[in-house]
Amino acid sequence: MSEPAMLNLVLFLPVLGMVMLLLVPRDAHGTVRGLALAVMLLQLALTVVLYQAFDPQVAGLQFETRLPWIADWGVYYHIGLDGLNVLLVLLTAFLGPLVVAGAFSAIDKDVKLFYAMVFLIQFAMLGTFVAQDLFLFYVFWETMLIPMFLIIGIWGGERRIYATLKFVLYTAFGSILMLAAVIYLVLSLQATSGITSFAFTDLYGSRLPLDIQVLLLGAFALSFAIKVPVVPFHTWLPDAHVEAPTAGSVILAGVLLKMGTYGFIKLGFPLFPDAARALTPAVMVLAVVSIVYGACLALVQDDIKKIIAYSSISHLGYVMLGLASFELIGIQGAIIQMVSHGLTAGGLFLMVGMIYERCHTRDLAAYGGLARILPVYSVFFMILTLAAIGLPTTSGFTGEFLVLLGAFDAAWPQYANGAATWPLVLACTAVLGVVLGALYMLRLAQKFLFGESRAPHAPLTDLNLREKLILVAIVAAVFVLGLFPDSFMQKTELAAREYQQQVLVEPESRWVRAAPDGGSP
Repeated sequence: MSEPAMLNLVLFLPVLGMVMLLLVPRDAHGTVRGLALAVMLLQLALTVVLYQAFDPQVAGLQFETRLPWIADWGVYYHIGLDGLNVLLVLLTAFLGPLVVAGAFSAIDKDVKLFYAMVFLIQFAMLGTFVAQDLFLFYVFWETMLIPMFLIIGIWGGERRIYATLKFVLYTAFGSILMLAAVIYLVLSLQATSGITSFAFTDLYGSRLPLDIQVLLLGAFALSFAIKVPVVPFHTWLPDAHVEAPTAGSVILAGVLLKMGTYGFIKLGFPLFPDAARALTPAVMVLAVVSIVYGACLALVQDDIKKIIAYSSISHLGYVMLGLASFELIGIQGAIIQMVSHGLTAGGLFLMVGMIYERCHTRDLAAYGGLARILPVYSVFFMILTLAAIGLPTTSGFTGEFLVLLGAFDAAWPQYANGAATWPLVLACTAVLGVVLGALYMLRLAQKFLFGESRAPHAPLTDLNLREKLILVAIVAAVFVLGLFPDSFMQKTELAAREYQQQVLVEPESRWVRAAPDGGSP
C-alpha cells in the first residue's frame, strides 16, 4: 500500500468502524467494545508506520492526496502530513484506543451509539489536522461539534444540557465569524489574482492591507481562542469537563483543545502575517494572563475535574506564548507542549474517571489516604502529577522549558538594546505559572493521596489489568517524550522554520528574520 493511501486509510478507518458497528446487534456490548478497540489499535499501528516513514529532511507536505471535489469553486479533497501536524496526528491516534478502553466499564447506556460518536469525533479531529484545503478544514472543524455535543449531552452529568448548550453556543459563534472571514479571503484572492482556490498554499500568498488583515485575523483568532481556550473565552471549558463522561474529558483535553493552537500556527498567523506581528503584544499578554489566571483558578478548586480543567488553560497558555515568540525554539516547544499536555491531562482525567467509578464523587474533600489504600493507583497519579508540574525527564518539562527559552530569547535583546521591556516582563511573569502549577498540583496530590483516610466507600480495589495497561502506555509516552525530545523535534524543525519565515517579514525587528535578499521570505 502506498503511503498516501495509508494516510487516507488512517483517516477513514473510524468511518469504516461506524459502518461495521451497524452490523453488530445493539445489545452485544462486548462485541461493540472489542470492535471499537480493534479499529483504534489498527489506526494507531498504521499511524506509527506513517510517522516512522515521515522524512524530517523533506520540507512541505508528505503522503499527499489532492482530488477535485467542487472544482468550479476551487475546492479539493487535499490532505497531507507536515511537521506541524505529524505529532498531533500521532497523539490523536495514540489516545484513541485509550479512550475506547477507558470507557469499557464507565459506559453502559447506548454503548453502540457512544462508540459510533467516538469514531466520528476521531475522524473529524484527524481530518482537521491533515486537511490542506480551507473548505475541507472548515467541514471537519464543524463536524467535531456534533459528536462532542452528543457525548456530553447523552452520557454527561446532571447539568449536561447546560454544559452542552454553552459549549455549542461558544464554538458556533466563533465558527460563524471564521466562515465569513474564509469567504472574504477566497473572494479577495479571486479578485486580485483571478484564482479561485481554498488551498492553504494559495491563500498564504494573499497580501491584504493591514486593517483588513487585522479584521480577518480577529475572526479566525476568536474561533481558535475559544477552542484553546484563551482567557476570557474560557468559561465553557470547566462546565464541559465536569459534566462530560471521562472519555469526553480525555478527548477534550487530549486533542480537541489543540485544534485552537493548531489553527493559530497553521492558519491564523501565516495567513495574516502583518496583523500577526502588529498584534503580537496582545497575543502574548493574553497568553500570560491565561497561564497565571488559569493556575490561580486551579489553586482554589475543590472539584478534582475542575482543577485539571483550569490547569489546561494555564498549560495551553504556554503554547500560545511559544507560538507568539516567533523563535524557532519557542515554536518547537509549543508543539511539544501540545503533545505533552494531551498525554498528562488525558491521563489525569482517565485516573479521575477510575476513582469516580469506585467512589462516585469528585469532591477533593471526600478523599485522603489513597496512597495506603490504592498504592498502584497512587504511584501512577503521582507520576502524572509530577509530569504536569514539569519535572525534568518528563514531557512537561521539555515543553515548558523550550517555550520559556524561546520567550526569553526573543525578549532579552530588545531589553538589552533599550527597545522594549514588555517582552521581558511577560516572559518573567510566565515563569510564575510554573510555581503556581507546582502549588495546585501538589496541593491536589497531598489532599488526594496522603493524610487521614477519608475514602467515601470501602473496601476499594486497586487498578485492574486493563487500567494498568492504559496508564503504563501514557506514562511510557510521557518519559519517552521527556527523555528523547530531539527525535520528535527533528520531525517539526523544517515546518517550524517555515512558519517562522511566513510570519516574520520585517527586517529590522527582533521578532523578525529577514530573507537573504532583505525582502520578504
